[in-house]
Amino acid sequence: MSLYWRIFLLNAAVLVVAVLLLLGPVTVSTPVLLGEAIVLVSGLIAMLIVNALLLRVGLAPFQRLTRAMLTADLLKPGRRPAVTGHGEMAELTRTFNTMLDRLEAERATSSARVLSAQEAERQRIAQELHDEVGQTLTAVLLQLKHSADHAPDALRDELRQAQETTRGSLDEIRRIARRLRPGVLEELGLLSALRSLATEFSTRGLTVRPHVDAGLPKLDQETELVLYRVAQEGLTNTARHSGASRVDLHLRPLSQGGVRLLVRDDGRGIGRAAEGAGIRGMRERALLIGADLTIGPGESGGTEVRLDATGGAKGRTA
Repeated sequence: MSLYWRIFLLNAAVLVVAVLLLLGPVTVSTPVLLGEAIVLVSGLIAMLIVNALLLRVGLAPFQRLTRAMLTADLLKPGRRPAVTGHGEMAELTRTFNTMLDRLEAERATSSARVLSAQEAERQRIAQELHDEVGQTLTAVLLQLKHSADHAPDALRDELRQAQETTRGSLDEIRRIARRLRPGVLEELGLLSALRSLATEFSTRGLTVRPHVDAGLPKLDQETELVLYRVAQEGLTNTARHSGASRVDLHLRPLSQGGVRLLVRDDGRGIGRAAEGAGIRGMRERALLIGADLTIGPGESGGTEVRLDATGGAKGRTA
């Protein structure tokens, strides 16, 4: 029976009972006596209460489905409203769940294409920075050195200063190129890449300590890249926004297979700040490999980024 007919019949039943009462033991005089008025008002209140309760029970599944629609997030998949009730309500809930499945699959596919194109573009830019800008600055450095060696004393100090400025710019270009294209990840693997990240982000005011447990499974290339990028983004957010003095970077095996990445700092915490593009990017990357990403307060304050990647393992290393 459809929802329309259920509500119609419930209201009809209430009205029929009221009419039967008026035709039977309940009568109305003219003018209305006090006792009759009390009976009629009490009956009206009772009918309204019963009608409200019946409507609440009948429409409760709609309220649950509405809450599910309001809280649905394609970056946090897996949440589905339970299929309850019968008829139209159950069919509507199943249709909504099917729609979420399709949207999440399409979002994952489109995100994979976008991130793949993004990585390719990063590699192209890094290559151009290294080959074009890097070589140009190297040539400028050699020319400045030659000029400084043959310049009069009055200009030598200025040329030396320009040489140091150019050398600093060249180092910065190389650092940017390394971040755009993690060559150490491709050449030496994930563990060396994470240790290199820790060294890169360690400054006078921030200490990054890498912790890598033994018995890690062998991961595919896509999973390693996601782990590296999430660690990189987590450290970037910590360095820019947290005010932390220490960060612990953990990589450990999971009992059910896969690995867990932890980036835990002692900063001011994330609080109720809205998620920015960096965190949304981490969530999209996690979806690519079916990983679970959790961002929240740490056990002793600060912020903790946890990524559980159970897919992509190829068996444990010796």
